[in-house]
Amino acid sequence: MTTSTLPRRLNLFDATMIVMGGIVGSGIFINPYVVALRIHTPFLILGVWILGGVLALLGAFIWAELATRMPSAGGQYLYLREAYHPSVAFLYGWVLLLVTQTGGMAAVAVTFAKYFREISGSTVGDGPIAAAALLGLTAINCLGARAGSNVQSLLMLLKAAAIIAMVVLGLWLGGGAIHPLPLLDRPISFGLAGAIGAAMIPIAFAYGGWQTATFVAGEMRDPSRELSRGLIAGVLGVVALYLSVNFVCLRVLGPAGLAATHTPASAVMRAALGERGAQWIAIGIAISTLGFLSQGILTAPRVYYAMARDGLFFQSVGWLHPRTGAPVVAILIQGVAATIIALSGRYEQILNYVVSIDFISFALTATSLFIFRRRNASTGSVGSPRAALSDAKGIPAGSSYNAAIYRVPGHPYTTAIFVLSCAAIVASTIWTYPENSVFGFVILLAGIPVYLYWSHKAPRASKAGK
Repeated sequence: MTTSTLPRRLNLFDATMIVMGGIVGSGIFINPYVVALRIHTPFLILGVWILGGVLALLGAFIWAELATRMPSAGGQYLYLREAYHPSVAFLYGWVLLLVTQTGGMAAVAVTFAKYFREISGSTVGDGPIAAAALLGLTAINCLGARAGSNVQSLLMLLKAAAIIAMVVLGLWLGGGAIHPLPLLDRPISFGLAGAIGAAMIPIAFAYGGWQTATFVAGEMRDPSRELSRGLIAGVLGVVALYLSVNFVCLRVLGPAGLAATHTPASAVMRAALGERGAQWIAIGIAISTLGFLSQGILTAPRVYYAMARDGLFFQSVGWLHPRTGAPVVAILIQGVAATIIALSGRYEQILNYVVSIDFISFALTATSLFIFRRRNASTGSVGSPRAALSDAKGIPAGSSYNAAIYRVPGHPYTTAIFVLSCAAIVASTIWTYPENSVFGFVILLAGIPVYLYWSHKAPRASKAGK
């Protein structure tokens, strides 16, 4: 295996675009109606979207500190490894590669294909178009983080422009009005609390994705300053976009009209500009899905790269291209796996299995901050000794990493709120979708014998290389 490290070429703008690109996909154009099915007043609908934004911001604060403590490739995988055990980190990467990332990319690629066919009138099937999008973006990212980040940033700016145009045109030409009363759609009760909890599930996933920016911490020029700032600025930018979309949907369609349509963005643009407006927003959604794909292909392979460097995956996955510095094999494995899932048509069923697992990993990662703070108090080190030694490589001597680390505001209280919120979402998901949750845990447990195989193989491979 090559001993080279990932080149540090990304800056604050790249980090902010990666954060926003990892959150904003096609969901914001559709999910508002799902929320309106569960709660039915503007106060409640906007309130839960604000609550989801606050939760995402708390997570961004936590991940910002973790990223400055261990500014190396792998992000969440690295934090779980150092806080708990390599097995915990491996199981996270196992589910990421096998289901969460590749299944999500497959689903988004097929969504892109559907809108592309609608826009272009193409008679080609969804599968080949989705495969072409996945493999094309995979090829671009094999050229290096700079090439992948440039494409991702361009697509993020385009989809932000599409959302802003929808909001402005909807407010200007869409008509309607928001009626603030009544505030609640039912008396304060367990039924209301349950409805709000059910509404938070799609919102939590609509805001998810900011954590993937930490996967490329090893390629940030100044991870302490730029990645932490990018995480917070990116989440705040998405909160502003999401609240704007929901506000215009409520004004133009009303809560009942919003709940009655499966395509709220198209309904708003149709009210503003007729069928031409619906056509324009379809283009915006296609761009948004493509941008989301680009971000996933850029960031997640760094986890598989880190797994390989730990001896917990095929050795070749840890190889970096000598000219571009890209983990080409890791990128290709993910791209091909996502393409196979997209062509199989099983992506939606696969994704349903890991809803609860995803938020368990969030809770564990956030809890790791308590562990690192305690270690820091007892030893004076930033993270673990192993992480501090390896992560300092390749960081400029003048970097802010050498001076200070970002600190979560309000810790331990804000961190505890985030952990408890994740636990509540997991409980709500298991209660609502028990069968899917069981399958998710089966997939997770299936990774244990795989980890045992690789963990026993790694020491032998290390001795053979001496």
